[in-house]
Amino acid sequence: MVRRARNVVRGSRPARSRVPVGRIRTAGQPSAVRAGVRVHRALRVAAAYAWRLLVVGALVFVAFTALQRLQLVAVAVFVGLVLTALLRPPADLFARRMPRALAVVVAMVGGLLLFLGLLALVGDSVAREASSLGSEFRGGLGQIERWLERRPFHLSHAAASDLQGKVGTFLSTHRSVLISRALSGASQVVQVATGLALAVFCSVFFIHSGEGMWRWVRDQLPSRARSPWDRAGQAAWHAFAGYTRGIIIVAASNAALVGIALVILRVPLALPLTLLEFFATFIPLVGSPIAMAVATVVALAGRGPLTAALVLVLIVVIGQIEGHLLHPLVMSWAVKLHPVVIAVSVISGTIVAGVIGAVVAVPVISVAWSVIRELRSDAPGRQ
Repeated sequence: MVRRARNVVRGSRPARSRVPVGRIRTAGQPSAVRAGVRVHRALRVAAAYAWRLLVVGALVFVAFTALQRLQLVAVAVFVGLVLTALLRPPADLFARRMPRALAVVVAMVGGLLLFLGLLALVGDSVAREASSLGSEFRGGLGQIERWLERRPFHLSHAAASDLQGKVGTFLSTHRSVLISRALSGASQVVQVATGLALAVFCSVFFIHSGEGMWRWVRDQLPSRARSPWDRAGQAAWHAFAGYTRGIIIVAASNAALVGIALVILRVPLALPLTLLEFFATFIPLVGSPIAMAVATVVALAGRGPLTAALVLVLIVVIGQIEGHLLHPLVMSWAVKLHPVVIAVSVISGTIVAGVIGAVVAVPVISVAWSVIRELRSDAPGRQ
């Protein structure tokens, strides 16, 4: 420490220290910095974000592994939320005139009767056209065989008969394998029925007392976090309900286009195929082409190759409308996400978890983004 000079005039500037500048700047700093090695600020920020992202990625991996183990339960809860989004508005409407519990029962029974009515309508249509469809199917196979015998295939009648014989031999040889696969499919049907029962059970309580269940979860949080997380939960539910409304609009529009086209082309079983298209649209990107492939097979058997080719063209046109125009635009309006984000999330979900991942990708991304956006709006400095 440098002593003050004795003859210093008051009000004048004090004498500066004689300590070298380099020592002042390097005092208290790490030896690496004193030696001249400095870490760029961008690299320090990137490293800080990197280890946080690694922690988040590990948590996501653990959660995804747990969901894979509990796939049936997770899918059942998801279906229960979908049923809740569909039946909650009529239940709230009925609750204005009757007790809440009775309104929930009326909404659930009404939805079940509507679903069973659609199944009965499909069964009646199939029963009425079954006999004619059998003869049309055999005639369609004959047309296909004659079509293959002409240009440009020039398939002989003996080769076609030999192909039919090989198919019959394959079925008889691999009968045990087919039966075992059918039995495994039956066990999967039991699992699906169990998951559906769990979904209905959960939806009943979600419709009746969903707010009370959410309030209980909210009250377990710290006092300062209750208000922002309450708004985040409401935003998440609005996003999920918007997704449900959007996918129903897309499915209904797609099924209407398909139904009109099948009726104009006089394809057998137009009504069941239309309902199949409606439910298949809930699986983005892949559901509608699969349903239209079934319609193509029916058209090929019942109406011949020309009608089947027209239905095949219809698959391409409606697939383009549904995949690149209708689905992205409606879902972007419903869940407030850009169409590119929706397309990328659907493809990523398909790669990660198959069909289930394709179905749940858009609602999961929309719910997560709505929660993040609500929490960011409540953060300090963003008011």
